[in-house]
Amino acid sequence: MAEALILVSVSPGEQRTALLVGDRLEAAFIERPARPEGVGDLHVGRLSARAPAMGGAFIALAGGETGFLPDSEGAKGRTEGEWLRVAVTRAPQGGKGPRLSLRPGEPVSGPLRLLARGPDAPLRLAVQYPDALIHTDGAATAARLRGALGGDGRVTFSPRPVFDDTVEAAFDELAAPEVPLSGGGRLTIHPTPALVAIDVDAGSVAGGRDAAGHMSLNQAALAEAVRQIRLRHLAGAILVDMAGLPMARRKALLPAVQESAKADPHLRVVGITGLGLIELQRRRVHTPLHEVLGQPASALTRGLAALRRGVRQAQASPGAALTLTAHPNVWAALRDWPGALEEFQQIAGPLRFSPDPLCTPGREDIHAG
Repeated sequence: MAEALILVSVSPGEQRTALLVGDRLEAAFIERPARPEGVGDLHVGRLSARAPAMGGAFIALAGGETGFLPDSEGAKGRTEGEWLRVAVTRAPQGGKGPRLSLRPGEPVSGPLRLLARGPDAPLRLAVQYPDALIHTDGAATAARLRGALGGDGRVTFSPRPVFDDTVEAAFDELAAPEVPLSGGGRLTIHPTPALVAIDVDAGSVAGGRDAAGHMSLNQAALAEAVRQIRLRHLAGAILVDMAGLPMARRKALLPAVQESAKADPHLRVVGITGLGLIELQRRRVHTPLHEVLGQPASALTRGLAALRRGVRQAQASPGAALTLTAHPNVWAALRDWPGALEEFQQIAGPLRFSPDPLCTPGREDIHAG
């Protein structure tokens, strides 16, 4: 089996983590430490209301948040007003609070409080891949990971960015709706509030008479779709529309999809709908990347990307005074995001803002002067 490597790229307001197995990206996480998603957090909460029709109870948590504790995870038999020790097992979704699970232990009482933060992506991957080396370009992150994992040389700090152009391009692709396929054609991924729709475009193969080639392209597309579902942390109902195959041939692809899905414990292949769409369902644990980044990219996402480029420019030209030219919405998002501008200024020095109301998304620029 190919060796695994964990890369942790740290920049103002953001931490990106990549798992490479050989030279292939197999896991990707984008976290914003000022507002963590909370999976794995341990709380003292208070049962605020039973919800028999939903098979569980609502739990008040510190910070004004409300989580849901299913009966199957410990709510059964509990009464309103009871104090409970609970852990977050699923990130919040669509305005709904996190999913919880009861944690046994000594009885607890108020006030509402966070007892412990859950592990972030580098620590989770380090446990899953105990032989993987970890490279990071964040000095404080390296020290924190060494403290958690031990100082045996597994964690190394690099003064240069640990994401090379290939990994950066892979993360850029995960933020985009279109995924090119190596044999031609593309996937187009459309998340909606109700479901995720994935369309297979056969490209130059479409309309041709090469039935074997058409089948081969759809097989490759479905394997890549399963990989993208995992990398992007897509969840809920997922429908895949293949490129122009009759129903019998679509059904013949199901065994291969089921085989590909075995690598993802959260993914289940449901079958084929009456319209010939392959139907999958994935359990939500972490926040899907399109919710973190926005689709299209949010003003905050664009601003943090500009700060990341600015740090690299400051490293290449120490002492240069830098100016961010961007839409005012981008600057407002950065100003309101806890710590982002302060972290940048600690690394790169003062940052001046030059507002440009006509600056289009993706054209933000940090430059000397």
